[in-house]
Amino acid sequence: MLLQREKGAFGMPRQVDLDGLRRLMGQGAQVVDALPAREYGEDHIPGAINLPLRRIETEAREVLEPGRPIVVYCADSG
Repeated sequence: MLLQREKGAFGMPRQVDLDGLRRLMGQGAQVVDALPAREYGEDHIPGAINLPLRRIETEAREVLEPGRPIVVYCADSG
């Protein structure tokens, strides 16, 4: 899911396919893996930031850069 930032607020999330993800990453998008840390280490997109779902609200502002697109994914391989 891509969360677009519009005029200082987040827009509606929209799905992004793999090609879209690659394009966004090439344009500087921040990729967030929302799985718990133990699962992040096993399998994640290279360059992704681990920010588990339960910590997104409290830590996103500390970890992510404002003004850059953010792609959040949670792909459980189990």
